Amino acid sequence: MIFQRRIGALSLLLLGVLLTALGRTAAIADVKLAGVFSSHMVLQRNTPITVWGWAAPGESVKAQISTSSGSTQTGAGGEWKIVLPALHAGGPYTMTVQGQNTIALDDVLVGEVWLCSGQSNMEMGITMVKDGKDEAAAANYPNIRLLKVPKRWSPAREIDMAGAWKPCTPTTVVQEGWGGFSAAAYFFGRELNRRLGVPIGLIDSSWGGTVIQTWTPPVGFATVPALKEDWQRLQMANPASPTYRERIDHVLGETEAWVAASRQALDKQLSVPAMPTFPPELLPPHDVQNATALYNGMIAPICPFAIRGAIWYQGESNLGEGALYTERMKALIGGWRKLWGLGDFPFYYVQVAPFNYGGNPRTEPVFWEAQTAATAIPNTGMAVINDIGNLSDIHPTNKQEVGRRLALLALAKTYGKRDVVCSGPTFHSMTVEGERLRIRFDNAGGGLKSRDGKPLSWFEIADADEGGFVPAEATIEGDSVILSAPGVKRPAAARFAWSMLAEPNLMNAVGLPANSFRSGEIPRRDMIFRVPEAAQYRLVYDLDLAKLAPAIKYDVDNAASIKQPFDRIAYLVELQGDADNTQYLYVSMDAFTADAAKIGIPTVASGEHFQQNVAHMNVYSNVKSIVAGLDLSGGNIEFWPNNYAPTNSAGVPNASDARYDFGDQPSDPVDGYGCMQVHNHDARQTLFSINHWVAGPSADLGIGNSPKGEPDWTFTANSAGYTAKRLRVFVRLK
Repeated sequence: MIFQRRIGALSLLLLGVLLTALGRTAAIADVKLAGVFSSHMVLQRNTPITVWGWAAPGESVKAQISTSSGSTQTGAGGEWKIVLPALHAGGPYTMTVQGQNTIALDDVLVGEVWLCSGQSNMEMGITMVKDGKDEAAAANYPNIRLLKVPKRWSPAREIDMAGAWKPCTPTTVVQEGWGGFSAAAYFFGRELNRRLGVPIGLIDSSWGGTVIQTWTPPVGFATVPALKEDWQRLQMANPASPTYRERIDHVLGETEAWVAASRQALDKQLSVPAMPTFPPELLPPHDVQNATALYNGMIAPICPFAIRGAIWYQGESNLGEGALYTERMKALIGGWRKLWGLGDFPFYYVQVAPFNYGGNPRTEPVFWEAQTAATAIPNTGMAVINDIGNLSDIHPTNKQEVGRRLALLALAKTYGKRDVVCSGPTFHSMTVEGERLRIRFDNAGGGLKSRDGKPLSWFEIADADEGGFVPAEATIEGDSVILSAPGVKRPAAARFAWSMLAEPNLMNAVGLPANSFRSGEIPRRDMIFRVPEAAQYRLVYDLDLAKLAPAIKYDVDNAASIKQPFDRIAYLVELQGDADNTQYLYVSMDAFTADAAKIGIPTVASGEHFQQNVAHMNVYSNVKSIVAGLDLSGGNIEFWPNNYAPTNSAGVPNASDARYDFGDQPSDPVDGYGCMQVHNHDARQTLFSINHWVAGPSADLGIGNSPKGEPDWTFTANSAGYTAKRLRVFVRLK
């Protein structure tokens, strides 16, 4: 609940009577400091010190520390703020704040203060990490001070918090939080303390599993055009905005009309109409994940307490947003900087570690790319940790190195330590040298090396003609890595560590790892041009298979315009997998129907149901296992919307009664699993399968026999694993 500073005269009188009755002094007019101030705190050196709090309206308040002092008079609501002159590092001091009463805060130090925020990997306490018990036992650093912000989300901006600064000791470092104080923050602060020799204050404001939006202030959204919709949603729920007032006036009008109609209905003994529903878009933040909720509860109460900068460890909960995360970082960083009013203060953050999330392994590299792009924001830096993660644990335990790498960024970029290398190798450029690619790196840090002495890993290249990324042989030459691969004659693109499973071994001489990247572009080639006969055919259907659903809506549907008879039907299926290589299969055959409306996906609505041989089959494919050729016999199709069983009821040669393959038996219900398959039963081969389209991203897609499970891809539910997928259907007019 937001502290209410306005208290009426009657409330003051009643409260005074109550406190007197309890034998206590009436302290309602006493001066009070914001909760971020306490004994044992650290104040930011060489920066004006903003001190604030509350007292009785019109009361004179004075604050002093060392030789710095200032005074003010409280406002109508009792609020006050004093800005004291900056101090050099030192202490301990006593800070006094005096109004009708006097507050004395002891053991106050002046040094470097950092805000440490994010989700669970920032929240993860010292006892949870590698050698945690030993680290906690050794955490005796009297000049490091810790402040843990209590977990609290709020629908509106909070003005205060409960908390207290503590000297860092083996006892205090394990108190509060998830296994103690933030380990990443502690190890960051410990390194700064060792290298700078000044007091370090660490403010831990973190909450596991949270999205970046909840930590972002409204002003952050307002300044990023890509987040316009987020800003508009916030304005819709902001009682001070014209948008909110206009909408709420309409709601009140509806409600008043409902009240009047309900009273009339009651008078006539009729049923009361349903009450209007309150529009959810008018609600303020009402969940920890709502935009601004944790800013309101855990950041606003400590602002504008002077800080040097911030460290940030978050991202897992926004992983699926890909490139948009760069814009979200702009909103968070820009919003915090604007509210603190300290200019572009340093903001250093941690790369999300490799982890086996399942699904598309390239989702995380796209997110890493967005994190890397955010380093273009002034005075920021990213600690790369792809060498110290844990593919089976989203909370890797080597937080000592995470904190150290964050500290390296601060030491080099904020404190100007010229002897500190703070980054691993970063991509600079790519040039084509015949059948090789040269990748030049910045931040070689004394030379490129392999961390484990083994050949460099996780480099891939792609050929301009063949497409598809393949593992590359990688050789170090100075500040460059030379890439090549057998069969790649015209290299056009490269990528590094482009998988959520990537734990690459390229590093610089000081042991910092290289960041992921991709460069170059593979020319897009329509696979239809690889088929000589295609020029004779006319397109009937074109479907992005990512749009599979119970009701099929083709991207192109020319069926109604096919007026002439046709004698051949052709299918082209293209599937792009994890390596960006496009598999294709083209198959044409003598027409098995004269109706162009019955040659696409065999839905119930289309009325298709075919289980038969097809003649004079021509097959083209870049899948090596496919038996390609012209005028092939042994073709058969299975097109139906039904469920089906593995029984070979049609007597298809070479088919199994026990496995789903090229000879299955349709069954009820008609509106069932669904099967669209073309086979070469002479070769014991499925040419392509599109099954279970009603499941959308869990449909079955494949070219050739499935390497696992059923040969015809039944039950694989693998559609989402393809980054691109397309079906085209053609006819040859007579």
